[in-house]
Amino acid sequence: MKEKTITIVSGLPRSGTSMMMMMLQAGGMETLTDNIRKADEDNPKGYYEFERVKDIEHDTSWLPLAEGKVVKMISALLRHLPDDHEYKVVFMQRKMEEILASQRRMLIRRGEDPDAVSDDKIAEISRRHLQQVEEWLHDQPNIGVLYVRYNEVLDDPRRQATRISSFLDGRVDPVRMVQAVDKRLYRQRA
Repeated sequence: MKEKTITIVSGLPRSGTSMMMMMLQAGGMETLTDNIRKADEDNPKGYYEFERVKDIEHDTSWLPLAEGKVVKMISALLRHLPDDHEYKVVFMQRKMEEILASQRRMLIRRGEDPDAVSDDKIAEISRRHLQQVEEWLHDQPNIGVLYVRYNEVLDDPRRQATRISSFLDGRVDPVRMVQAVDKRLYRQRA
């Protein structure tokens, strides 16, 4: 893995991206975060976000800060990655029912209407989006991707941490990654 490669943890919101960031940090990888979004009941161990990522369509000047590190980016923003960098994407996948249940709980806690859009509609849009993102990623010569299922990380963290470490050319310690997995945070089950 090249020293300037940017590692990205991605997926749909509520798919386990914060858990993966925590695992990679525990495994020895430096994270690019700003701690603007504080830990709360929905993510008691933190969000591991870097606010400038959200404006990548208009501002990529921060990308050199991410070289050799890992940064979190929702899947909808991946298309804006400039092709003058090399990326390794750890793409989190989770059962749609669990994502929807987790999003619903978050909306309720925020005082927002969880029924503004039906779960069926959100699921349909999300599945279509994921298919488009996977097809796009497949066609990018400068992006390597490893798909990681959230539930498989919880079921067999050692096996998944070993897969991730191999994908990242041994830059993270899988034993230390496993120690960061907190199964008590698996609250929305399907």
